[in-house]
Amino acid sequence: MAGYTPVMIAAPTLDALVGNIFKAAGCDAAEAGRISSHLLGANLAGHDSHGVVRVPRYVEWQQAGYIVAGQQAEMVTDGGAFALLDGKWGFGQTVAPQATALGIERAQKHGTAIIALRNAGHVGRIGTYAEQAIAAGLISIHFVNVAGSVLVAPFGGTERRFSTAPFSVGVPTSPPVVLDFATSAVAEGKVLVASNGGKPLPADALIEPDGTLSGDPHTLYGEYAQVGPRSPANGLGAIRAFGDHKGSGLAFMCELLAGAFTGGGCSGPVGERGRIANGMLSIYISPRHFGTEAAFKQAAEEYVTWVKSCRPAAPGGEVLAPGEQEARLRAERLAHGVPLQPDTWASIVACARNLGVTVPNG
Repeated sequence: MAGYTPVMIAAPTLDALVGNIFKAAGCDAAEAGRISSHLLGANLAGHDSHGVVRVPRYVEWQQAGYIVAGQQAEMVTDGGAFALLDGKWGFGQTVAPQATALGIERAQKHGTAIIALRNAGHVGRIGTYAEQAIAAGLISIHFVNVAGSVLVAPFGGTERRFSTAPFSVGVPTSPPVVLDFATSAVAEGKVLVASNGGKPLPADALIEPDGTLSGDPHTLYGEYAQVGPRSPANGLGAIRAFGDHKGSGLAFMCELLAGAFTGGGCSGPVGERGRIANGMLSIYISPRHFGTEAAFKQAAEEYVTWVKSCRPAAPGGEVLAPGEQEARLRAERLAHGVPLQPDTWASIVACARNLGVTVPNG
Protein backbone atom coordinates (compact mmCIF):
# COMPACT_ATOMS: atom_id res chain seq x y z
CA MET A 1 0.00 0.00 0.00
CA ALA A 2 2.93 2.33 -0.52
CA GLY A 3 0.82 4.36 -2.91
CA TYR A 4 -2.08 4.82 -0.51
CA THR A 5 -4.31 7.90 -0.53
CA PRO A 6 -4.36 9.24 3.03
CA VAL A 7 -7.55 9.71 5.00
CA MET A 8 -7.65 13.38 6.02
CA ILE A 9 -9.19 13.99 9.45
CA ALA A 10 -9.65 17.47 10.91
CA ALA A 11 -7.59 17.88 14.08
CA PRO A 12 -10.57 18.77 16.34
CA THR A 13 -12.52 15.76 15.03
CA LEU A 14 -9.61 13.41 15.67
CA ASP A 15 -8.98 14.92 19.11
CA ALA A 16 -12.60 14.40 20.13
CA LEU A 17 -12.74 10.83 18.80
CA VAL A 18 -9.56 9.72 20.56
CA GLY A 19 -10.68 11.38 23.79
CA ASN A 20 -14.02 9.57 23.59
CA ILE A 21 -12.24 6.26 23.02
CA PHE A 22 -10.23 6.60 26.21
CA LYS A 23 -13.23 7.78 28.19
CA ALA A 24 -15.06 4.67 27.02
CA ALA A 25 -12.01 2.60 28.00
CA GLY A 26 -12.27 3.84 31.59
CA CYS A 27 -10.22 7.04 31.82
CA ASP A 28 -11.75 10.14 33.35
CA ALA A 29 -12.32 13.10 31.03
CA ALA A 30 -9.14 14.93 32.06
CA GLU A 31 -6.88 11.94 31.48
CA ALA A 32 -8.60 11.01 28.22
CA GLY A 33 -8.07 14.58 27.05
CA ARG A 34 -4.37 14.49 27.96
CA ILE A 35 -3.82 11.25 26.07
CA SER A 36 -5.71 12.52 23.03
CA SER A 37 -3.95 15.88 23.02
CA HIS A 38 -0.53 14.26 23.30
CA LEU A 39 -1.09 11.68 20.56
CA LEU A 40 -2.64 14.24 18.23
CA GLY A 41 0.23 16.61 19.01
CA ALA A 42 2.69 13.99 17.79
CA ASN A 43 0.79 13.71 14.48
CA LEU A 44 0.64 17.48 14.14
CA ALA A 45 4.42 17.62 14.59
CA GLY A 46 4.89 14.96 11.91
CA HIS A 47 5.87 12.24 14.40
CA ASP A 48 3.13 9.91 13.19
CA SER A 49 4.92 6.95 14.77
CA HIS A 50 4.02 8.34 18.21
CA GLY A 51 0.58 9.61 17.28
CA VAL A 52 -2.92 8.17 17.03
CA VAL A 53 -1.59 4.99 15.43
CA ARG A 54 -0.93 4.04 19.06
CA VAL A 55 -4.60 4.22 20.11
CA PRO A 56 -5.56 0.54 19.63
CA ARG A 57 -2.35 -0.61 21.29
CA TYR A 58 -2.88 1.66 24.31
CA VAL A 59 -6.42 0.31 24.69
CA GLU A 60 -5.16 -3.27 24.45
CA TRP A 61 -2.55 -2.57 27.13
CA GLN A 62 -5.13 -0.95 29.40
CA GLN A 63 -7.58 -3.83 28.97
CA ALA A 64 -4.78 -6.28 29.78
CA GLY A 65 -3.95 -4.34 32.95
CA TYR A 66 -0.52 -3.29 31.72
CA ILE A 67 -1.46 0.41 31.96
CA VAL A 68 -3.60 1.71 34.82
CA ALA A 69 -5.92 4.69 34.48
CA GLY A 70 -6.07 7.41 37.12
CA GLN A 71 -2.59 7.02 38.56
CA GLN A 72 -0.47 9.77 40.10
CA ALA A 73 3.32 9.72 40.11
CA GLU A 74 4.52 8.78 43.60
CA MET A 75 7.51 10.41 45.29
CA VAL A 76 10.16 7.83 46.19
CA THR A 77 13.12 10.10 46.97
CA ASP A 78 12.97 13.88 47.45
CA GLY A 79 16.29 15.65 47.61
CA GLY A 80 15.06 19.13 46.72
CA ALA A 81 16.98 19.71 43.52
CA PHE A 82 16.65 16.03 42.66
CA ALA A 83 13.83 13.53 42.98
CA LEU A 84 12.83 9.99 42.03
CA LEU A 85 9.22 9.33 41.06
CA ASP A 86 7.40 6.05 40.44
CA GLY A 87 4.76 6.18 37.73
CA LYS A 88 2.92 3.14 39.17
CA TRP A 89 2.17 1.92 35.62
CA GLY A 90 -0.01 4.94 34.94
CA PHE A 91 -0.56 6.37 31.49
CA GLY A 92 2.63 8.09 30.40
CA GLN A 93 0.62 11.11 29.29
CA THR A 94 -0.39 11.57 32.93
CA VAL A 95 2.71 10.73 34.97
CA ALA A 96 5.40 12.14 32.62
CA PRO A 97 3.86 15.65 32.55
CA GLN A 98 3.70 15.46 36.35
CA ALA A 99 7.41 14.59 36.50
CA THR A 100 8.19 17.41 34.08
CA ALA A 101 6.14 19.89 36.08
CA LEU A 102 8.08 18.91 39.20
CA GLY A 103 11.37 19.38 37.35
CA ILE A 104 10.30 22.82 36.18
CA GLU A 105 9.20 23.85 39.68
CA ARG A 106 12.43 22.64 41.28
CA ALA A 107 14.69 24.20 38.61
CA GLN A 108 12.90 27.52 38.97
CA LYS A 109 13.64 27.31 42.69
CA HIS A 110 17.18 25.88 42.69
CA GLY A 111 18.47 26.74 39.20
CA THR A 112 18.83 23.10 38.22
CA ALA A 113 16.91 19.90 38.87
CA ILE A 114 17.32 16.23 38.06
CA ILE A 115 14.12 14.19 37.99
CA ALA A 116 14.06 10.41 37.57
CA LEU A 117 10.81 8.67 36.60
CA ARG A 118 10.31 4.91 36.51
CA ASN A 119 7.45 2.51 35.81
CA ALA A 120 5.56 4.88 33.51
CA GLY A 121 3.27 3.76 30.73
CA HIS A 122 4.38 4.69 27.22
CA VAL A 123 5.20 8.39 27.49
CA GLY A 124 4.89 9.09 23.74
CA ARG A 125 6.79 11.83 21.94
CA ILE A 126 9.62 12.97 24.24
CA GLY A 127 9.91 16.37 22.55
CA THR A 128 6.59 17.25 24.19
CA TYR A 129 8.32 17.37 27.60
CA ALA A 130 11.18 19.45 26.23
CA GLU A 131 8.55 21.86 24.90
CA GLN A 132 6.85 21.92 28.31
CA ALA A 133 10.15 23.02 29.86
CA ILE A 134 10.82 25.55 27.09
CA ALA A 135 7.47 27.19 27.85
CA ALA A 136 8.84 27.83 31.35
CA GLY A 137 12.10 29.25 29.97
CA LEU A 138 14.20 26.20 30.82
CA ILE A 139 16.76 24.07 29.03
CA SER A 140 16.04 20.36 29.42
CA ILE A 141 17.72 17.06 28.53
CA HIS A 142 15.84 13.75 28.56
CA PHE A 143 17.19 10.20 28.47
CA VAL A 144 14.47 7.56 28.00
CA ASN A 145 14.34 3.78 27.85
CA VAL A 146 11.65 1.12 27.65
CA ALA A 147 11.94 -1.65 30.21
CA GLY A 148 10.59 -4.93 28.89
CA SER A 149 10.89 -3.84 25.26
CA VAL A 150 13.79 -5.41 23.39
CA LEU A 151 13.73 -4.25 19.77
CA VAL A 152 17.14 -2.94 18.70
CA ALA A 153 20.35 -4.76 17.86
CA PRO A 154 23.59 -3.18 19.11
CA PHE A 155 26.21 -2.21 16.58
CA GLY A 156 27.95 -5.34 15.32
CA GLY A 157 25.15 -7.69 16.42
CA THR A 158 21.90 -9.15 15.11
CA GLU A 159 20.05 -9.98 18.34
CA ARG A 160 17.84 -7.52 20.21
CA ARG A 161 19.40 -5.89 23.25
CA PHE A 162 18.16 -2.25 23.40
CA SER A 163 14.80 -0.52 23.42
CA THR A 164 14.41 2.30 20.91
CA ALA A 165 15.78 4.52 23.72
CA PRO A 166 14.67 8.06 22.78
CA PHE A 167 16.70 11.17 23.56
CA SER A 168 15.59 14.81 23.55
CA VAL A 169 17.03 18.26 24.27
CA GLY A 170 15.08 21.52 24.36
CA VAL A 171 16.60 25.01 24.24
CA PRO A 172 14.40 28.08 24.95
CA THR A 173 15.51 30.30 22.08
CA SER A 174 13.10 32.19 19.83
CA PRO A 175 12.05 30.14 17.94
CA PRO A 176 12.85 27.21 20.25
CA VAL A 177 15.28 24.46 19.27
CA VAL A 178 14.02 20.94 20.02
CA LEU A 179 16.07 17.85 19.29
CA ASP A 180 14.02 14.65 19.58
CA PHE A 181 14.85 11.24 18.16
CA ALA A 182 14.98 7.52 18.85
CA THR A 183 18.47 6.08 19.02
CA SER A 184 17.29 3.30 16.72
CA ALA A 185 17.51 3.79 12.95
CA VAL A 186 13.72 4.18 13.03
CA ALA A 187 11.27 4.31 15.91
CA GLU A 188 9.21 1.15 16.41
CA GLY A 189 6.18 3.29 15.64
CA LYS A 190 7.57 3.98 12.18
CA VAL A 191 7.71 0.23 11.58
CA LEU A 192 4.10 0.12 12.80
CA VAL A 193 3.12 2.93 10.41
CA ALA A 194 4.88 1.18 7.51
CA SER A 195 3.11 -2.09 8.32
CA ASN A 196 -0.19 -0.20 8.02
CA GLY A 197 0.64 0.88 4.49
CA GLY A 198 2.39 4.11 5.41
CA LYS A 199 5.79 5.48 4.51
CA PRO A 200 8.13 2.59 3.62
CA LEU A 201 11.15 1.95 5.80
CA PRO A 202 14.71 2.47 4.56
CA ALA A 203 15.99 -0.77 3.08
CA ASP A 204 18.61 -1.11 5.83
CA ALA A 205 16.52 -0.07 8.87
CA LEU A 206 16.08 -3.64 10.12
CA ILE A 207 18.33 -6.69 10.37
CA GLU A 208 17.52 -10.39 10.04
CA PRO A 209 19.05 -13.04 12.32
CA ASP A 210 21.54 -13.96 9.59
CA GLY A 211 22.72 -10.35 9.26
CA THR A 212 20.73 -9.55 6.12
CA LEU A 213 19.51 -5.95 6.11
CA SER A 214 15.81 -5.36 5.57
CA GLY A 215 13.12 -2.72 5.20
CA ASP A 216 10.23 -5.21 5.56
CA PRO A 217 8.08 -4.76 8.73
CA HIS A 218 7.62 -8.54 8.83
CA THR A 219 11.25 -8.71 9.99
CA LEU A 220 10.09 -7.16 13.27
CA TYR A 221 6.47 -8.35 13.52
CA GLY A 222 6.38 -11.69 11.75
CA GLU A 223 3.06 -12.46 10.06
CA TYR A 224 0.11 -10.11 10.67
CA ALA A 225 -3.30 -9.25 9.28
CA GLN A 226 -3.68 -6.05 7.25
CA VAL A 227 -5.88 -4.51 9.95
CA GLY A 228 -5.22 -5.61 13.49
CA PRO A 229 -2.60 -5.80 16.22
CA ARG A 230 1.14 -6.04 15.64
CA SER A 231 3.48 -7.74 18.11
CA PRO A 232 7.27 -7.49 17.93
CA ALA A 233 7.34 -10.78 19.85
CA ASN A 234 6.29 -12.53 16.63
CA GLY A 235 9.28 -11.37 14.57
CA LEU A 236 12.76 -12.83 14.45
CA GLY A 237 14.70 -9.73 13.40
CA ALA A 238 15.60 -6.42 15.02
CA ILE A 239 15.73 -2.69 14.36
CA ARG A 240 19.23 -1.34 13.82
CA ALA A 241 20.78 1.46 15.87
CA PHE A 242 21.24 4.72 13.96
CA GLY A 243 24.72 5.91 13.06
CA ASP A 244 26.42 2.57 13.69
CA HIS A 245 28.50 2.70 16.91
CA LYS A 246 27.42 6.27 17.76
CA GLY A 247 23.68 5.60 18.01
CA SER A 248 24.35 2.25 19.61
CA GLY A 249 26.50 3.93 22.26
CA LEU A 250 23.87 6.58 23.00
CA ALA A 251 21.20 3.86 23.30
CA PHE A 252 23.46 2.08 25.79
CA MET A 253 23.61 5.25 27.90
CA CYS A 254 19.84 5.76 27.75
CA GLU A 255 19.35 2.22 29.06
CA LEU A 256 21.86 2.73 31.88
CA LEU A 257 20.61 6.18 32.93
CA ALA A 258 16.84 5.92 32.33
CA GLY A 259 16.61 2.22 33.16
CA ALA A 260 19.27 1.02 35.59
CA PHE A 261 19.70 4.34 37.44
CA THR A 262 15.97 5.04 37.92
CA GLY A 263 15.38 1.50 39.17
CA GLY A 264 12.81 0.79 36.48
CA GLY A 265 15.02 -1.71 34.69
CA CYS A 266 16.82 -1.82 31.37
CA SER A 267 15.36 -3.30 28.22
CA GLY A 268 15.19 -7.03 28.41
CA PRO A 269 12.82 -9.91 29.11
CA VAL A 270 11.92 -8.60 32.56
CA GLY A 271 8.63 -8.45 34.42
CA GLU A 272 5.26 -9.66 33.26
CA ARG A 273 5.24 -10.66 29.61
CA GLY A 274 3.66 -8.00 27.46
CA ARG A 275 4.03 -5.18 29.97
CA ILE A 276 6.51 -2.45 29.16
CA ALA A 277 7.39 0.68 31.07
CA ASN A 278 9.26 3.85 30.28
CA GLY A 279 12.01 5.24 32.44
CA MET A 280 13.05 8.87 32.00
CA LEU A 281 15.97 10.75 33.51
CA SER A 282 15.55 14.49 32.94
CA ILE A 283 17.84 17.42 33.65
CA TYR A 284 16.40 20.95 33.88
CA ILE A 285 18.51 24.12 33.78
CA SER A 286 17.40 27.71 34.40
CA PRO A 287 19.51 30.23 32.44
CA ARG A 288 18.12 32.98 34.65
CA HIS A 289 19.67 31.45 37.76
CA PHE A 290 23.04 31.18 36.05
CA GLY A 291 22.94 34.89 35.31
CA THR A 292 23.51 34.27 31.61
CA GLU A 293 19.96 34.34 30.24
CA ALA A 294 20.18 37.45 28.06
CA ALA A 295 23.68 36.73 26.75
CA PHE A 296 22.82 33.07 26.25
CA LYS A 297 19.73 33.81 24.18
CA GLN A 298 21.51 36.39 22.07
CA ALA A 299 24.47 34.10 21.35
CA ALA A 300 22.26 31.07 20.75
CA GLU A 301 19.87 32.85 18.41
CA GLU A 302 22.72 34.44 16.46
CA TYR A 303 24.30 31.02 16.10
CA VAL A 304 21.05 29.44 14.88
CA THR A 305 20.75 32.18 12.26
CA TRP A 306 24.35 31.62 11.15
CA VAL A 307 23.92 27.84 10.88
CA LYS A 308 20.75 28.26 8.84
CA SER A 309 22.58 30.64 6.48
CA CYS A 310 24.72 27.71 5.27
CA ARG A 311 24.60 27.15 1.51
CA PRO A 312 22.09 24.34 0.79
CA ALA A 313 23.48 21.09 -0.59
CA ALA A 314 20.69 20.90 -3.18
CA PRO A 315 19.24 23.73 -5.30
CA GLY A 316 16.18 25.15 -3.58
CA GLY A 317 17.06 23.32 -0.37
CA GLU A 318 17.27 24.73 3.12
CA VAL A 319 19.20 24.08 6.32
CA LEU A 320 16.71 23.61 9.16
CA ALA A 321 17.21 23.89 12.91
CA PRO A 322 15.94 21.01 15.10
CA GLY A 323 12.21 21.46 15.67
CA GLU A 324 11.66 23.78 12.71
CA GLN A 325 10.09 21.16 10.46
CA GLU A 326 7.75 20.09 13.27
CA ALA A 327 6.53 23.66 13.75
CA ARG A 328 5.78 24.01 10.03
CA LEU A 329 3.95 20.71 9.86
CA ARG A 330 1.90 21.60 12.93
CA ALA A 331 0.61 24.76 11.25
CA GLU A 332 -0.11 22.90 8.01
CA ARG A 333 -1.96 20.01 9.60
CA LEU A 334 -4.01 22.24 11.87
CA ALA A 335 -5.12 24.11 8.78
CA HIS A 336 -5.69 21.21 6.40
CA GLY A 337 -6.20 18.09 8.52
CA VAL A 338 -4.14 15.15 9.73
CA PRO A 339 -3.22 12.55 7.08
CA LEU A 340 -3.65 8.96 8.27
CA GLN A 341 -2.92 5.70 6.50
CA PRO A 342 -6.20 3.96 5.61
CA ASP A 343 -5.28 0.91 7.69
CA THR A 344 -4.42 3.11 10.67
CA TRP A 345 -7.77 4.87 10.40
CA ALA A 346 -9.55 1.50 10.01
CA SER A 347 -7.88 0.22 13.19
CA ILE A 348 -8.93 3.32 15.14
CA VAL A 349 -12.49 3.03 13.82
CA ALA A 350 -12.64 -0.65 14.81
CA CYS A 351 -11.28 0.18 18.27
CA ALA A 352 -13.87 2.93 18.72
CA ARG A 353 -16.78 0.75 17.62
CA ASN A 354 -15.67 -2.10 19.88
CA LEU A 355 -16.03 0.35 22.77
CA GLY A 356 -19.37 1.70 21.57
CA VAL A 357 -17.95 5.05 20.51
CA THR A 358 -19.61 6.83 17.61
CA VAL A 359 -17.21 7.53 14.74
CA PRO A 360 -17.77 10.81 12.86
CA ASN A 361 -18.34 10.16 9.15
CA GLY A 362 -17.48 6.53 9.75
